[in-house]
Amino acid sequence: MFYVIFDLEWNNAYDYKLRKGVNEIVEIGAVKLDEKLNIADTFKQLIKTKHYSKLSSRFKNLTHISVDEIRENGVPFDKAMADFSRWSGRDNSVFMSWSNSDLYVLVDNFKNLIGTSNVGFIKKYADVQKYCQSFLENTGSNQVGLSKCAELMEISVNTENLHRALEDCYLAAECFRKVFDKKKFAGFMTECDSRFFERLIFKPYYLTRNVAEDFNVNTEKLNCPYCKSDLRVLKGYESVNKSFRTVCECRKCKKKFWAFIRAKKTYDGVVVTKKINVMNKKRADGFNN
Repeated sequence: MFYVIFDLEWNNAYDYKLRKGVNEIVEIGAVKLDEKLNIADTFKQLIKTKHYSKLSSRFKNLTHISVDEIRENGVPFDKAMADFSRWSGRDNSVFMSWSNSDLYVLVDNFKNLIGTSNVGFIKKYADVQKYCQSFLENTGSNQVGLSKCAELMEISVNTENLHRALEDCYLAAECFRKVFDKKKFAGFMTECDSRFFERLIFKPYYLTRNVAEDFNVNTEKLNCPYCKSDLRVLKGYESVNKSFRTVCECRKCKKKFWAFIRAKKTYDGVVVTKKINVMNKKRADGFNN
């Protein structure tokens, strides 16, 4: 098995057809490690942009990549990916990136530029950032950056070479080798199929219509927070701040409540959360009138 650590540099551009900003990949770099974690090969390719010919100031300052360099050495996205696929070893490799943000951008570019979210040559994937951070103490839940991780592992960092794809891969490989444990690493690997990539780029959203696919707010059951009896809905639901709101009453306690229901659409279905707040006496008496 090979361990392929890849890194992407991307430029933020506006897609007028999609009417949204897109992160368009400009460079891909990768380091291939053999089973003994020796560098077996490297890959580096500039990619010609499609959505926008200009590069953002932030991108140019970070990477020092110029438009002229891309014009001279860049290739179309689909060719770059075909070359990377052949180089990588495909089924015999586990792919890694520093956090899954690079993988997300890769899948998003596949969808926008090739027409599919399925990066077919990636069969196994692991977040090398998450794996390496599991060995660090007192880092909390915040994501540790590559250079910071290297510093904590006492690996020398040449900051002038950071933010170029291949150079970042070399540093990530050093961090990976420093803490490699084959058995532990296996727990960080994920088998990738088309659903894996679809789930990755699916953006959850809150439902605002009373009736939608796999959801009907009118059939949701509400229970009294005091006696757990069923609550009776007294008025129709209204949509307020991405929630459904109604007034209800406990048949047993005779208390009145505000009920709030939120329904979030995820790739795997609808997640419903409920909040029941007792109505103050003045408001409740006013509602009776």
